[in-house]
Amino acid sequence: MDAIRTAAGRDGLAAIVARPSRAVIALDFDGTLAPIVPDPEQARAHPDAVAALAALAPRVASVAVITGRPAGVAVRLGDFAGVAGLGHLVVLGHYGAERWDAVTGTVHAPAPHPGVASVRSELPGVLAELGWWHDTYVEEKGRAVAVHTRRAADPQGAFEALRGPLGDLAARHGLVVEPGRLVLELRPPGVDKGVALTEYVREVGAESVLYAGDDLGDLPAFAAVEKLRSDGLPGVLLCSGTEVPDLSTRADLTLPGPAQVVTFLSDLARTVTAG
Repeated sequence: MDAIRTAAGRDGLAAIVARPSRAVIALDFDGTLAPIVPDPEQARAHPDAVAALAALAPRVASVAVITGRPAGVAVRLGDFAGVAGLGHLVVLGHYGAERWDAVTGTVHAPAPHPGVASVRSELPGVLAELGWWHDTYVEEKGRAVAVHTRRAADPQGAFEALRGPLGDLAARHGLVVEPGRLVLELRPPGVDKGVALTEYVREVGAESVLYAGDDLGDLPAFAAVEKLRSDGLPGVLLCSGTEVPDLSTRADLTLPGPAQVVTFLSDLARTVTAG
C-alpha cells in the first residue's frame, strides 16, 4: 500500500489492520470509485472496484458508499447488487437520507423535502433567464437537483455565474446549495456526509474508520473523521485526486484517482486477509 504521510493516518491504518472486523471503510462514489465523466448517467465504477470491495467487505465490519446520488442509482452504476462477498455493504444515498443494504437489497428513505419539487419546476426558467439553459446539464436526483456546468464553453465561469442565483432559488424553498467540481446541487439542509458517516460508525460500533473522497461535498466527512480521531477513534483520510486542495491537503494519503483508490483497497484486503 502507498505510504501514509501523517502519524494520525498511520495509527488509523494500524488499527484497521490489527482489528479489521471492527473497522468501517467508507467511500464516496463519483471521483473516488468511479471516474468523473461529462454525463453523470454514464458514470460507472472502476472495472476492478467491485472485486476489490468484495474481497475487503467480508473482512471488515462494513463497507459504506456515501454519495449524493440516490442510493438505487449508485447501486446500479456501481453494479453492487447480488455480488458474492458484498453482504457487508451499505449505500447511504442523498448524503445519508436514503439507505440501501446489500443483505436485503432494498432502499429505505423518508418522504422528500417539498422544496425540491418547487425548485425542479422553476429551475428551467431561471437558467433560461440567466442565459445558461443550453450550456448546463440538470441532473434529477429525486431528493435533490444538480446543475452541471462541465459542458459550458467556460465551465468555471458558468459555475461562478450561477452560484449566487441558484443559492437564492434554493433559499426561497428552504434548500441549500452544495458546490462541487463544476456542479451546484440544490438539496435539503441538515444532511451531509459527515452526519451520515458519524451516525453509521456509531450504529456499527466501529473502533476505526477510513474515509475516501474527492470533492467539496466530502469535507464534512473529513471533519467527522477528524472529530472521531480527537475522541480517540483511529481513522484514515484518503483523497482521490488533487483538484480540491481543501481536501487533498487534509488527507493522510492522496492518490491520483479511482484506479489508484481501487488498488489501495485491493492491497488493504490482501493485508487484512494475510493478518
